Amino acid sequence: MSLEEASRQLEAAIHDARVSFDCILLEELDRAHINVITARAATDAAEQAIRVELERRTAAEQGSSGQSSAE
Repeated sequence: MSLEEASRQLEAAIHDARVSFDCILLEELDRAHINVITARAATDAAEQAIRVELERRTAAEQGSSGQSSAE
């Protein structure tokens, strides 16, 4: 996953949260519940993508600092 994917997932979460909000106002609680679940899944996917990118950058920084000290 990439940061672009994280961004897409967060956009999807925003959309699903808005739909859920509207469904609550319309008292369509089953549909609201489904959209809350999908919003949460999208948020979790975005969080995972960001975590992977942070770990990748940390590893790259440690790798480049390790090369400098070896010289």
